[in-house]
Amino acid sequence: MKLLYGTGNQAKFAAMKSRLRKMDVELIGLNDLRAEGRSIPSVAEDGNTPLENARRKALAYYHTFGMPVFSCDSGLYFDNVPDEVQPGVHVRNVKGKCLSDDEMIVYYSGLARTYGNLVARYRNAICFVKDEEHIYEAMEPSMESESFLLTDKPHSAIRRKGFPLDCLSLDRKTNKYFYDLPGERLEQVAVEDGFLKFFENILSGTRSQCLARKDQ
Repeated sequence: MKLLYGTGNQAKFAAMKSRLRKMDVELIGLNDLRAEGRSIPSVAEDGNTPLENARRKALAYYHTFGMPVFSCDSGLYFDNVPDEVQPGVHVRNVKGKCLSDDEMIVYYSGLARTYGNLVARYRNAICFVKDEEHIYEAMEPSMESESFLLTDKPHSAIRRKGFPLDCLSLDRKTNKYFYDLPGERLEQVAVEDGFLKFFENILSGTRSQCLARKDQ
């Protein structure tokens, strides 16, 4: 199956492609279509939940390119912080401003400095549009990241475009920065096992963890 992953973030594309490599899937991204000279629509990610944003992107790309497509979205959530500083789906947009990677590192390291190391997790969602009659979507606990710590001390040597907060993120099992984790462990952090189960269910024709519905 040839699938379009509706993202222009090459780091996220590479992580998903690596995790799906054992499945019978040919994965392409928006940058591949852009390289062919195709125009990529701008999609407003102004939903209240990761699932709303994932659905909006997947439907927009399907209606533009007419091929099976999936999109993902996530929200960042901290334990024990005031609601007004809870990022949720607005991880990169703070007080009406879209932050650059460097600005995100400064902002979130400042939060960790204010509140101490923050216990954090990503809540993730996915929407897959196979055709007009079959849309599968999920936002399951199995798609949530493991909890991790966000620290105020950035990694001393590495910056990875597309995943700026990884330089502040510590694995609670090892106390290592995400950047210092071995490859297999880092892949698991980047793409949770719930996503793999989601695709396994679709490709095997089952509906567990999936919602099939007509396009509305």
